[in-house]
Amino acid sequence: MNTRIHPVSRQVVFRDRAAGVAFLMRSTADSDERVEWQDGTAYPVIDVETSSASHPFYTGGRQVLDTAGRVDRFHRRYGAGVPRS
Repeated sequence: MNTRIHPVSRQVVFRDRAAGVAFLMRSTADSDERVEWQDGTAYPVIDVETSSASHPFYTGGRQVLDTAGRVDRFHRRYGAGVPRS
């Protein structure tokens, strides 16, 4: 890689405050705050609001849409003049 045009990639800890978990991975992001990881090394830490540990899509807490109920509510609101499929 050309060092003049490519950013420096380093090990960074991403900490999810909502779920209370942390992930160590490579990133070009940097931070002045450091945290000691399980291996005893201090890494830059970046706090994130959402990660795979707290996002509803990954945790199974996502809301299932009730499309049949929405269709019935539409027909009640706008009458029987709308053709049903």
